[in-house]
Amino acid sequence: MLSTAHLKFVRTGPRKFRRVLDAIRGKKAREAFEILNFAPYLAARDVQKLLKSAVYNAVNNGKAKSITEKEALDLKIIDAFADQGPTLKRSQPRSRGRAFPIMKRTSHVTLVLSDMN
Repeated sequence: MLSTAHLKFVRTGPRKFRRVLDAIRGKKAREAFEILNFAPYLAARDVQKLLKSAVYNAVNNGKAKSITEKEALDLKIIDAFADQGPTLKRSQPRSRGRAFPIMKRTSHVTLVLSDMN
């Protein structure tokens, strides 16, 4: 049984999410919560909310068999990735009438949980 959760248009760059997702990929949800709880990155808070959403999706949307919340914490994170969303382009005035581009990047983050090993 697969359970997915998506987080879209987050105002954090995908590179900042990828270092957090690399730490939890392949782990059980219970271990991932512990890792994210002590991670020193701001992106870890968003990933923790996303993981909680994926666990609840497994409990509430499981059509094959109903599982409890305890069993859902034993699900494995089989796929976790962050893709780039649309970039907001701004400009900052510089000396002599020039403009300096500012790229405000956004991300789309996806977590996939499974009970398969």
